[in-house]
Amino acid sequence: MNHTLFPNEEIDSTYEIDFAAYYQEGYRGVIFDIDNTLVPHGAPADARAIALFSELHALGFQTLVLSNNKEPRVRTFAEPVDSLYIYKGGKPAGRGYLKAMELMGTDTTSTLFVGDQIFTDVWGARRVGIRSILVHPIHPKEEIQIVLKRRLEWPILKVYRKSKYYRRAKQRDERG
Repeated sequence: MNHTLFPNEEIDSTYEIDFAAYYQEGYRGVIFDIDNTLVPHGAPADARAIALFSELHALGFQTLVLSNNKEPRVRTFAEPVDSLYIYKGGKPAGRGYLKAMELMGTDTTSTLFVGDQIFTDVWGARRVGIRSILVHPIHPKEEIQIVLKRRLEWPILKVYRKSKYYRRAKQRDERG
């Protein structure tokens, strides 16, 4: 099994991540996917997303939304949360991730990626050496191509959850 398909961590929700702890560890930039990571597919930035980005900026984080969507979708989400953004990001190719770090002034050792899909989000982040956090999708309603990818993710997640990588992430989480 290709370990670049394994996230560094798996957490139920973006909104449960202890970003303050990551800041203490030296992380300074967070790259996010939008749909089903921060809001349901196609939804605008809501109060919870706006509050999260405000908290991240207050902590000292740079933020960037990296999406394969077109500019209108990405811009209309990124503006209310006051975040940098890249549209048509080409995930899982590395160029979008590398450009994101350049825009934020971070590198692979100080950047986190948060997303809900293995074959775009996790794989892309891991390919360029960024710590990846896989979150569970916010809403079950998704486009058919995403539904098909989710079925392909199941065996990978099964192997991951039995692996030493998953046990290490769980131990880290339990230590706080």
